[in-house]
Amino acid sequence: MLSLPSLRTGIWTRKGILGMASVRAAHGHSGHVTTQEDHSMPMYCEANTYPLPDVPYHTELDSSQKALKEKEKGSWQQLSKEEKVALYRLKFCNTYAEINKPSSEWKTVLGGIFFCFGFTGIIIWAQREFVSPPKPHTMSDEWKAQQLQRMLDMRVSPVQGFSAKWDYDKNEWK
Repeated sequence: MLSLPSLRTGIWTRKGILGMASVRAAHGHSGHVTTQEDHSMPMYCEANTYPLPDVPYHTELDSSQKALKEKEKGSWQQLSKEEKVALYRLKFCNTYAEINKPSSEWKTVLGGIFFCFGFTGIIIWAQREFVSPPKPHTMSDEWKAQQLQRMLDMRVSPVQGFSAKWDYDKNEWK
């Protein structure tokens, strides 16, 4: 059964509202067909923890590579260094040294972290400067000193608390 949008598309196409290109693009997917990989088959995997992959790196060989594979079956002393490297590259993509080579990704990550810290700092500064109200007068150092002196004069918690740590005879902290 056709859905309502597809019926409307058909009606609009007959009336000439939609051009043929849009109908072709909607139904033909412009000729591209996607294929799904078969993950049940052995695949080439390159990692330090998995040193020998199930399949070689190059599975389809051209004529020169096939000739090199035939030459491989003979004595390896007859092979040149370049041919040995080419044979290695048929089986593996990278060497252990290439796999273990440190990347510069840490620089990007560290730069991103510092950028986020800086951006956050700018936002906090802007909020303190332009959004937050000014500090009350009770937060000033003079007010705190007066409050401390008043608490000492009132002898707040004289046994174990605040005033117990003040020497009233010498007017200094014990």
